[in-house]
Amino acid sequence: MLLECRNLKKNYGKKQAVRNITLNLERGKIYGLLGPNGSGKTTWMKMTAGLVKGWEGSISFEGHPLSYHDKAEIAYMSTEPFFYSYMKIADVGKYYRDFFKDFDEERFGELLERMDLSPSDKARTLSSGMAAKLKLAATLARNAKLYLLDEPLNGIDLVARDHVMQTIMETRGEGNTIVMSTHLVDEIDQVIDDAIFVREGQIELQGNTRQLCGDYGMSIPDLYRKIYG
Repeated sequence: MLLECRNLKKNYGKKQAVRNITLNLERGKIYGLLGPNGSGKTTWMKMTAGLVKGWEGSISFEGHPLSYHDKAEIAYMSTEPFFYSYMKIADVGKYYRDFFKDFDEERFGELLERMDLSPSDKARTLSSGMAAKLKLAATLARNAKLYLLDEPLNGIDLVARDHVMQTIMETRGEGNTIVMSTHLVDEIDQVIDDAIFVREGQIELQGNTRQLCGDYGMSIPDLYRKIYG
């Protein structure tokens, strides 16, 4: 087991962002963390990435309590832009190279080419869709054990989404795990191995996608509509 979470809780004032989340993540799988905005997906990801403090419960990574050392093995892509305004796309690669030992510059260059991004372009001039692809390229260029992708399809047009999903699938390996949070369920239905439905900070339903579809007699998107509709 790569990651184990037990009874996770996180409050922001009186609001319970995460309530008693318990789940296990296995190696070699792609997980869909599904739910509407405000359901706790981002908070859980930030907790797992070691970016949030003051929570209750336990997180184990590769059999030991999660610590700051594990950040070197966890690649988190946030929904917010995280590039400085002066940066060119090439500078983003240098920035990541300086911070992460597992960053693969050759892989980064390949991903830029695939996503039609020019290293000489200024990051601040990119459209929201192009900026989203740049964040994804920088994150997936790391050789991490756990990839946490928060809304990776936001702002990306329908045609480009196919390339993005193909790239994510190619990143999956026997030794790593990918978690994608999204409310665009129709786009990832055929890609994820397991679905985790989150509502108001707690897990409503989780399991293997084929088994869930068989048990409930409906597709993952239809299950989403049933749970949140």
